[in-house]
Amino acid sequence: MAEKARSGTLEYLVRDVRSHMKSRFFTAAPAAVVMFVLVPALSAGQGHTGSADRSTMPRTEWGAPDLQGVWNNNTSTPLERPDEFADKEVLTEEELSAFAVERQASREDRDSREGRGTEADVSRAYNAHWYPVPGEPIERTSLILDPVDGRLPALTAQGQKRFDDRTAARRRAPVGPEDRNFWERCISRGVPRPPGGYNNHFQIVQTPEHVVILLEMVHEARIIPLGGRSHIGSEIRQRLGDSRGHWEGDTLVVDTTNFIDDTEIRSFRGRLGGALHLVERFTRLDAQTLAYEVTVEDPTTFTRAWTAAWPATTLASDVGGIDQVQVPEMFEYACHEGNYGLVGQLAGARVEESSAASRTQSR
Repeated sequence: MAEKARSGTLEYLVRDVRSHMKSRFFTAAPAAVVMFVLVPALSAGQGHTGSADRSTMPRTEWGAPDLQGVWNNNTSTPLERPDEFADKEVLTEEELSAFAVERQASREDRDSREGRGTEADVSRAYNAHWYPVPGEPIERTSLILDPVDGRLPALTAQGQKRFDDRTAARRRAPVGPEDRNFWERCISRGVPRPPGGYNNHFQIVQTPEHVVILLEMVHEARIIPLGGRSHIGSEIRQRLGDSRGHWEGDTLVVDTTNFIDDTEIRSFRGRLGGALHLVERFTRLDAQTLAYEVTVEDPTTFTRAWTAAWPATTLASDVGGIDQVQVPEMFEYACHEGNYGLVGQLAGARVEESSAASRTQSR
C-alpha cells in the first residue's frame, strides 16, 4: 500500500502543482494563500510516468538532488481524516473549496471566546494574530495514506496507558517545570513535524557527507550523516533520535531510531515510546516543490505502522522571491524569552496548594 501510494502521490504532485503554479493564490477564501494539491494513489492497473522531470531537477555540484532552501509545509489538511468525510478519501472540487473556507475561517474563530468557559478563554491567548492564514488543503482528506481509512491505528495497551497518564498529568497542578511537557518548556517539538498552527518552515543544507534540517519550531537542527554509517549504540537516547541517510535514486531516505521515551509528535496528543522508528523520504519534484513521506513504527504505542505524506514549497516561491537583495528566511524561534505561561502555571499551582492547606487548617 505505501509503495503504491508513493508512486501515485509523486506523479499527481508533479502534474497538479505545475498546473496550479499560475494561479497559486486562492481567492475564494478570506485571504490569499498558497495552493497545494495532493491526491491519492493511482487505482490498480494504472501506470505512472515517474516522480519528476530528471532533466530539470536542481542538483548540487557533486551531482546529488539539491534539496537546499527554506521550505514551507503549511497545508491545512489534518493528519487524520475528519469524521465528516467518513470513508471519503478524496474531495471533489466543490467539497475542497468549501473545506478550504472552513479551515481558513478557523483562524479567525480563535478570537471568539463566547460561551467557551475559563479554560478555553485562557487557551485562546494565542489568538488569530499568532497564526498565519492556513494553507490550502490538499485533495486528500487526511495526510495519512496508510491505513486507508486515514486514521491513526489503534493504540496498544501500553500506548493507551501512556496516553491516559499524560492526560491525567495535564489535569494535575504542576509541582515543578518537569511536570509540564517538552512543548510548554520550549525544549522540543519532536519529529516528524506535521503541518499545523504556525512555524511550518524548515531549512535544508547539504554537503556530500551530511544533510542538515533546521526546524523553525523550537529552532531544532537535525544533523544527518550520509553513506551507510551505523546507528549509535542502543543505550544512547535522544529527543530527535539518531538519523542516518542514504540516497535511493533521487530520493533522500532518512532512517531514525534511538528516541527517548515519551517522544511527542505534533497533531498527536499521546506520547510515543523509545522503540519509535521513522523512515522519511524527501523527493524534490521541481524547482518549487518537495514531496515528503514518513512511515512511523512504534510497537509499544500503535498496533501497526502508519504512513503520511504532504507537499512543501519553497518559501521564495510562496512570497514571490521579494527581490535580489532580500531573501525570504525563517524567523528566530525565541520561546524562552517572555515565557510567562510556564511561570503562571507554577505560580497558580502554588496558590492552589496554599489555599488547600489553609482550608485544611481551618477545619
